[in-house]
Amino acid sequence: MELTELGLDSWFKEKAGETCSPDQKIARVVAVDRGRFTVRDEHGEFPAKVTGKIIYSADSTVDFPCVGDWVCVQSRESEDFYTIHAILERKSLLRRKTAGKDIGYQMIAANIDAAFIIQACHFDFNVSRLERYLVMARESHIEPLLVLTKTDLVTPDELEQMIAAIRAAGIRARIIAVSNVTGAGIDQIRQAMNAGETYCLLGSSGVGKTTLINQLLGHDALKTSTVSDTGEGRHTTVRRQLIFLEQGAMLIDTPGMRELGIIDAEEGIEESFEDIQELALHCRFADCRHISEPGCAVLTAIENGTLDAKHYRNYLKLRSESEFNEKSYAEKRKKDKTFGRLIQSVKKQKGKRS
Repeated sequence: MELTELGLDSWFKEKAGETCSPDQKIARVVAVDRGRFTVRDEHGEFPAKVTGKIIYSADSTVDFPCVGDWVCVQSRESEDFYTIHAILERKSLLRRKTAGKDIGYQMIAANIDAAFIIQACHFDFNVSRLERYLVMARESHIEPLLVLTKTDLVTPDELEQMIAAIRAAGIRARIIAVSNVTGAGIDQIRQAMNAGETYCLLGSSGVGKTTLINQLLGHDALKTSTVSDTGEGRHTTVRRQLIFLEQGAMLIDTPGMRELGIIDAEEGIEESFEDIQELALHCRFADCRHISEPGCAVLTAIENGTLDAKHYRNYLKLRSESEFNEKSYAEKRKKDKTFGRLIQSVKKQKGKRS
């Protein structure tokens, strides 16, 4: 496989020339599983390890490779793995807040051209959650496409109502309705993908992501679990990996996300709630927060029924969550740096005494 087939273009070639040393070459990270890496170049796939320099200089998980990254690697005849020395600058970086109470970033994938956001019609459909995924994709500068799966489990009228609810929330992204049972919509997804470009699937556990990949591959390459009586699938994917499709496109499968925390996503929120941003242009005050200010065009739109109140409340919720998590993360980083300087100071004092 040529590197161009892996997504290498002139932009990445230029970054490689600036980042990699003459004795290193470039490869793409195609799988990440519990800190273990697999990279691929024109000769095949190889296990890889990061250097100690990367480990000890990393400030956060953002500084480690993730699936989709282009990296500078080196191999030795006496070793059966590649050593990752550096990560090339990323065109896009898909991430979320770490699950639970910890404030930090969890890496999902890098250098993605478009994301298929998957929701199952039968049990998973939720416009507010869909808006969260849209914020995450747009904050990462990734084009979103919406896929409604398991359409065979709902009536045509119910499907139309779901699509209408999405449009009523001001969501303008393309929608593709799919049934993994009948095969409806699969060709539309194939046609939406271009050779040499990278796509990813985002969605909750059990919405049919793995089954959809098998449909696109034309055979059951990935393991799927049985479906319950409710139509709800069971979580299958446990690692992030880059999959190569016959038409030359690449697809990243990701584990289902039970939590989707938003952090530092102001740009993504603005792009995902374009209707509110357009209304905000007509507010009396330029710094209007759209909560209780006089002359607020957003609040006026809610009062006269031209803006959905639930859509507005989710906007406020995501904005508040993003700001709170961003502030908490900044405070945590400040404390970590202060503690690190204290440790270094103690070590220096001990060295002087000895």
